[in-house]
Amino acid sequence: MIRTVLILTVLLALIPAFAQTVDPLPLGEVLDSPEVVAAAGSLRGQLVPLIAIITILSLAPGIIMMMTCLPLMVIVFGFLRQAIGLQQSPPSMMITSLALFLTFFVMEPVFTTAWETAIQPYQQGAIAEGEAFNLAMIPFRDFMEARTHETTLVTLSDSLPGRWSQDALDGPPLSLLIPSFMLSEIKTAFQIGFAIFLPFLAIDLVVAAILMAMGMMMVPPAVVSLPFKLAFFVMADGWTKLAGALLRGYSG
Repeated sequence: MIRTVLILTVLLALIPAFAQTVDPLPLGEVLDSPEVVAAAGSLRGQLVPLIAIITILSLAPGIIMMMTCLPLMVIVFGFLRQAIGLQQSPPSMMITSLALFLTFFVMEPVFTTAWETAIQPYQQGAIAEGEAFNLAMIPFRDFMEARTHETTLVTLSDSLPGRWSQDALDGPPLSLLIPSFMLSEIKTAFQIGFAIFLPFLAIDLVVAAILMAMGMMMVPPAVVSLPFKLAFFVMADGWTKLAGALLRGYSG
């Protein structure tokens, strides 16, 4: 133990003497050296793509919501749960997961086309970033333009005149096409939700009329009608048929 302490003491005493014998380089010469300049340029070239990738990944949920059929499916399934009268079943996470997988099933050809025409050539160095972005947006543009209501597009375009002319050959800009597509999907989802509510509303009205005729006005109609609505929905295989109808709506 005493030997170890003596060795450490001698080493600590020799450090200042060793530091004085070394002639340090000025900071300016170190920073201006070719090695440091080359390393800084290489680091800068790596940081910019890394920041861009992180930014794209952080915006990925918003991109999925803006340019795919996910909003429509989430809204429709939410309407269905409310129409049946169930507040927590199925849970929101399950509804969102189902909508995500159905969205991937619908959007798979679009993703595949964007990958083959833009991402792969960019990874191979055949095209630049700007050209890759334009090529990747072509299948998404085709998908959104096919689902966007013309009235919604015209209404938003007329709100800010001069931004886009309907005679433009390259189509509406993304700043106009994406909100028009989202509003069109929300409108379609509410139309489907209205059609979903009608049969369950009829069951509620029939149950309420029967309870009133029997003098059971203190019994909540929603409690009595819930088993009948569940039985009707299960016997009709409602989840599968609704999912199939949504998928057929995107088949065109």
